[in-house]
Amino acid sequence: MNYNLTKIITVFAIGICTNINAQTNDVTTPLHLMKPDYITPYIIPEKNNIESVLSRVHSFLEENTASKAVYASDNSEVKDFKKAKGKIVFSPGAFRLTSYEWGVTYAGMLLAAEATGKKEYAEYANKRLKLIADIAANYKTDNIKDSPVHSVLQPKALDDAGALCAAFIKAKKKDPNAAYDPVINNFIQYISEKEHRLKDGTLARNRPQDNSLWLDDMFMSVPALAQMGNYTSDVKYFDDAVKQVNQFSQRMFNSQNGLYMHGWVEAMQAHPQFHWARANGWAVMTMVELLEVLPKDHPGYPQVLSQLQKHIAGLLQYQDGTGFWHQLIDRNDTYLETSATAIYAYSIARAINRGYVDKLAYTPAVLLAWNAVASKVNAKGQVEGTCVGTGMGFDPAFYYYRPINLYAAHGYGPVLLAGAEMILLLKNNQFEINDSSIQLKVKG
Repeated sequence: MNYNLTKIITVFAIGICTNINAQTNDVTTPLHLMKPDYITPYIIPEKNNIESVLSRVHSFLEENTASKAVYASDNSEVKDFKKAKGKIVFSPGAFRLTSYEWGVTYAGMLLAAEATGKKEYAEYANKRLKLIADIAANYKTDNIKDSPVHSVLQPKALDDAGALCAAFIKAKKKDPNAAYDPVINNFIQYISEKEHRLKDGTLARNRPQDNSLWLDDMFMSVPALAQMGNYTSDVKYFDDAVKQVNQFSQRMFNSQNGLYMHGWVEAMQAHPQFHWARANGWAVMTMVELLEVLPKDHPGYPQVLSQLQKHIAGLLQYQDGTGFWHQLIDRNDTYLETSATAIYAYSIARAINRGYVDKLAYTPAVLLAWNAVASKVNAKGQVEGTCVGTGMGFDPAFYYYRPINLYAAHGYGPVLLAGAEMILLLKNNQFEINDSSIQLKVKG
C-alpha cells in the first residue's frame, strides 16, 4: 500500500476513535446527571429571592393604587370626612380598593408582613382599610351610589362582602383599636341574612340562571363566616361555613378526578362540568382558610379536612410540567394560568405547613409551582398571565378564549399569599437535590 495513503487512513481512524471517546455516552458520562432543558427554573427557592418578588409587587401596587380620597372638583385631598362637602372619590389608581380581589390583596399584604417581618406590607393594607372604614363611617351623601364605598355600605353580591370582610377581621385582630366593627358587621349581616340561598341554605345567585351555584362563592362567603366565628366565638358562623363547604361539595365536586365544576344550575337535568382553574383555587383556599380557625372539636372539622385532602390530591394530578395549571385544569390545550397556580401554591403550602397533607409527597410540586409563579412577576412588579374576571359558562370556547391582562386584579393577592407562605415553608423545612430531583431533606 502506498505510504501516504496508509498515513491518511491511520489518521482518519484515530480521528474516528477520538470523536467516539469524546462523545457523551453511557460509558463516558453519567447520563442520569445530565441537566435537562427545563422551561421553569428547577431550583430550590431562596428566601431572599422570594422577598425580591414580593417587594416588586408591593412597589408596583403602592404606586398604582389609591391611598387617599380627594374632592372630584379639584383633586385636593379630603382631610376630614365628617366635614366633607361635594363629591369625593379615591385618588387615581389602576385597581379598585373595594373589590373582592383587593380583599385578597390586603390579606396577602398582612401575611407578607408576618412572613418577612417588614412593616411596609401591613402599612399598605392598613392604610387602605382605614380609609375605607373612615369614609363609610363619616361621609354621608344623599345618593349612596355617589359614595366611593357604596358597595361597602350596601353590598349587592357576595363579591362585595366576603373577601373584604375576612381581610377587615384579620386586620382587626392584629390591631384591636382599629374602628372596623361597623364595616365587618354590615358585611357579615349581608352574607348571613341577605344573600340569596337555595331551600337548604346553600348560598346562591340568580344569574346567569335562577338558583345558580358559583364555585367562587365558597370563597366569597366561607372565610368571612369562619373569621367571624373566630372573632366573636359564636358557633353559628362556623356551622354555616361548614354547611356551605359540604353542600357546595355535594353538588359540584367530582370524586373521580378530584376537581370541582365551576357552575351548577338547579333547573338543569344534566350539569356540564368545566373545571375552571381559578374557581378551583377559590375552593381549595376556602377550605384552608376555614381550617385555620375552625375549632378541631367542631363536628364538621373532619369533613372539611377530608374534602381538602381529596381536592389537593386531585389538583396535583393535573399540574403541568412547567409548574403551572391550565385555564381548564383537565384540558391541556388551554393556556397556562398564573392566578390559579399562585392560589394552589399558597393553599397547598399552607396545608403542608399546618400538617393537613403529606409534606414529603407534596412539597416538591409546591416549590415548582412557586418557581412558575415567580417567573411571571416582571421587573416592574406586574403579574403576567392572569385571566380577567370570568362569569359562568357552559361551553368550552367561553373558557378557552378568556383574555389575560396585566391589570387583572386577581393575580396580585395570590402572588403575595404564595410568596409569604413559601417563606414560612422554607423556614421550617430543608430541601435538597437528591439524585437529580428536588426532595424534602429528611433529618436523621
